[in-house]
Amino acid sequence: MEKLDCRSTSSLIKSIETIVSIAGAFTATLYMGPQILLTSSSLKPQNYLHFQETDWVIGGLYLVVDCVAASLYLIVQASILMKYPVELIVVFFYCFFSSILSAIVSLFMDRNLNAWMVQPGTRLFAVLYSGILGSAFQVSVMFWCICRKGPLFVAMFHPMGIVIAAALGIIFLGDIFYLGSLVGSIIIVVGFYAVMWEKTKEEKVDKDRLARNINSKAPLLQLNDAETKLISINYRMGEVKVS
Repeated sequence: MEKLDCRSTSSLIKSIETIVSIAGAFTATLYMGPQILLTSSSLKPQNYLHFQETDWVIGGLYLVVDCVAASLYLIVQASILMKYPVELIVVFFYCFFSSILSAIVSLFMDRNLNAWMVQPGTRLFAVLYSGILGSAFQVSVMFWCICRKGPLFVAMFHPMGIVIAAALGIIFLGDIFYLGSLVGSIIIVVGFYAVMWEKTKEEKVDKDRLARNINSKAPLLQLNDAETKLISINYRMGEVKVS
């Protein structure tokens, strides 16, 4: 769905800055460095969970599978919205079938029916939060962004999650702010905005080319808002045909 031409400066910039953003994510995660900021909460004893080495390996493999599936999922979303650009209906079916699949997997993993009892308090808040914000709202925003900007825009936001998580951890959990987090965050932000800047330039060129094609091949054609939106989406995905 993205134009990749090694002879094109735009493609080279997007490819290089994507790698830069990923390198920043590795830096923020793996490199610690000296302490920069120490909050009062950081001075308190921290309780860390200790797992066996095999658990870390299995967890890492699960995360790799999750990343691959999430990448494919973004492409599938873009393909669906290209054919059927109605975000609300697509989100409804996504949440509906996700609930069914989650219920099946949960019954298989935990057959104790008492675990399904939702009691007032933290458990009820966790269920409501994960259902409303963690699923419906998040997926709606993701579909909305993909429909208007394409899958690259959403995918490039994933490394930014490391920056946001580090900032929230320092503010609310009293985590120690290390040099590695600062350097990695700066690299991620630079890579992200460089890709978005180049992507915006490409979209402007595509819109100008689309306008010229429509005006030259169908000067008397009058399009409504829905038709214009659909043509813009298909053109961005590389499947528009003006005849």
